Amino acid sequence: MDKTLNVLVVDDSAVMRAVVKRAIKASGVAIANIHEAPDGAQAIGVLEANSIDVVFTDINMPVMTGIELLQAIMDRGWDHLTRIVVSTEGSTARRDELGRLGVRATVEKPFVPEAIRDALRDAG
Repeated sequence: MDKTLNVLVVDDSAVMRAVVKRAIKASGVAIANIHEAPDGAQAIGVLEANSIDVVFTDINMPVMTGIELLQAIMDRGWDHLTRIVVSTEGSTARRDELGRLGVRATVEKPFVPEAIRDALRDAG
């Protein structure tokens, strides 16, 4: 990737958001800004108010799940967004569903920081 990326991290756990953000910063990928949201509904607000390139989202969250967020991204035609899921849910059926929702990579929790780096690098 040649440009600096604006990233959104969506997870209901503040600790997990901090872990993902730390891994993103250590990835070696050029990052401009990292935004965060505790659920899909607040993530939509961040996406509407900011120029975002990559979304890292959890699946299981209150208010609006990651699946609902991914569907909302598709419904709004935000095809430019690279979507990466960070979740404990790694079943084949779930991966198929995520693929239909435009997800480019899945990082399974718990993860090593290199998994975030690889997902970011592959996102381009």
